[in-house]
Amino acid sequence: MLAEERAELISLLRTLSDEEWESPSLCDGWRVRDVVGHLLYDTIGLPTYGGIAVRCGLSVDRFNGRLVEKAKALSTEALVDKFEHAAGRVSKYAPRLALADVMVHQQDIRRPLGRARTIPADRLITVLEHPDPFAMPWRRTRGLRFVATDVSWSKGHGPEVRGPGEAIVLAMVGRAVAVDELAGDGVVELRRRCG
Repeated sequence: MLAEERAELISLLRTLSDEEWESPSLCDGWRVRDVVGHLLYDTIGLPTYGGIAVRCGLSVDRFNGRLVEKAKALSTEALVDKFEHAAGRVSKYAPRLALADVMVHQQDIRRPLGRARTIPADRLITVLEHPDPFAMPWRRTRGLRFVATDVSWSKGHGPEVRGPGEAIVLAMVGRAVAVDELAGDGVVELRRRCG
């Protein structure tokens, strides 16, 4: 599943214009090229990864900022080439984490560019079941029941939030724009948590 998700993103990236590369993504303050720069974390060996993490005070935000800053020196073609060959330790030892990260960031790129896609159900259900823990989804999901209307998936207890699985995934990791596509008694609380 991860290989297919990565391949779809690579195919998309190879079609982007210069203007699209510089366009804002759903990630606050990041352009499309910055999102791809972040995804290069899987090109870093474990000792280097650990060293950067320690220098960043184990802050995920600072670590990501360092990756994005370093990637600014690369051309868009080099970014895609590096990402294409980046299946490293995270992909090998934590493939569900890598799948969740690549899927969400692909949507972070696609949505603002108007490049919609249908995510295969098996991938979508896997990420609904195992969202990126670094995005702290429990902050937004606890005490709510989520029901996907396009795939066979539901989880949780409490006021209901229902809608497309892709929008649920994005809301779980804090993309407030996706909450507008959801319905149910729990939406008001989810919106507050995403705000």
